[in-house]
Parts: sequence; C-alpha cells; structure tokens
Amino acid sequence: MKSSLISLSFFIIGIICGVYSLFSAQIINSNLSEYALYLLMFLVGISVGGDRKTWKTLKEMNLKIVLVPLTVIAGSLLGAGIMSMILNQLTLKEGLAVGAGFGYYSLSSIIITKFYSETLGVVALMSNMIREILTLLLAPLIGKYFGKLAPIASGGATSMDTTLPIITQSSGKDYAIISVFSGVVLTILVPFLVTFIVTR
Repeated sequence: MKSSLISLSFFIIGIICGVYSLFSAQIINSNLSEYALYLLMFLVGISVGGDRKTWKTLKEMNLKIVLVPLTVIAGSLLGAGIMSMILNQLTLKEGLAVGAGFGYYSLSSIIITKFYSETLGVVALMSNMIREILTLLLAPLIGKYFGKLAPIASGGATSMDTTLPIITQSSGKDYAIISVFSGVVLTILVPFLVTFIVTR
C-alpha cells in the first residue's frame, strides 16, 4: 500500500508541475520517459534473473502451475475487452492494452505513452494502480468468497512483490510460490504483450 501511495503521489506532483509549467519545454519534450523505460526493463531483468530460489522451486513444481498466469491473462484481457465495449470511450485495442498491464502500472503506462498516446498511458497508470490497491485492501474478502487463487489473479504482476504479503496472509503460505511464479510470468510478458497490442 505504501509503495502504491508513493507512486500515486509522484504522479500527482508530476501533473501539478505540468499544469503550472514548472519545467522547461525542453525537459518535457525530451526522451526521459524512454530512458526510464530502458532502466526499468533492466532492473526488472535483474530482479527476475537474480532470484535463483524461485527458479529452483519452479523446476520442482508441476506444470499445472502454468495455468495460473494463463488464466490471469485470459481473465484480464476478457474483462478489459468487455469494459471497453460497455464504456464506449475506449476502443477494443485500447481496452486490451490497458488490461495487458496486469497491475504493472509503471511499465505498462510508459510503453503505452511512448507507442500510442499520453491519454491512454494515464488511463493505464490509474487502472493498474487501482488494481493493486484493491488487491491490497480486499484480498482477504476475495480469497474468502472466490477461492485461494483469486487474490493471486487479482494481484496480477504485483503478486510477486507488493501484494505477495497480503496474498500469503489471505491464501496461506502454500500459495506463496504460485503467487511468485504467476507474478514473474506476467511481469515478463507485460512489455511484449502491451507493445504488441498498441503497435498493431
């Protein structure tokens, strides 16, 4: 929750700075977001590749564990697609791009802003941030009424880090490795899937 609020605070500060033109046009029109994207991708790679305990545990687990992130992908894209048709303010492509963030608001919003539009990038940021915050707040209820795997699905890509403690608390320690695995797979897929959708 703390990290989500910090990220949201920086976003709001950025809006205020933009509205009141506190930075020069040169900085605003620069490629800083692109460099931030490269740095973020590098750090994600280090995080995923350096967690040897996770890789070792995954090798020992049944292949059925793969169904968890695949189900999250299918459910997220289906839900986003349906909502885009109901709202009539987003095209199906835009809805799928936002949904493909799987809660990874920082990376998905930067990619969408760079390759598609700033407006949709903001929508992706807020949508995926809300997904993480709702998981942090409602995981116990989600687990109680929809099953042990439901909080993992709700957390999406964040189930490997920020929402992992509440997921473990709600679903039990036995589900921690499943949560980490699902989060790792989704984190890896986000840049590829979002980029694929917005550039088509």
